[in-house]
Amino acid sequence: MRATDWLGWVATAVFLASYACKDQSKLRRIQAAAALVWVWYGVLLQALPLIVANLLVAAVAVYSSVLSSRTAGSSPQAPLSRADRPDLSRIS
Repeated sequence: MRATDWLGWVATAVFLASYACKDQSKLRRIQAAAALVWVWYGVLLQALPLIVANLLVAAVAVYSSVLSSRTAGSSPQAPLSRADRPDLSRIS
């Protein structure tokens, strides 16, 4: 197996590892890292669509990670009161 193939498998493994994260900010940072490994892979293959798509994914993942970190300190949303919840008793 070539080194570029290994890099593709590493990118896949990093991306899959992100699904083990319970913290959304950490999940997005790991997905950004995986996307950057995919960019590196795309550069080695000279595959512009792979490079551009994963640069966009990495940018959005980093942006949303920073955004969720900033809003993490805000007050959590109160649970819905009984009046606000939908009535599911008639669904069978």
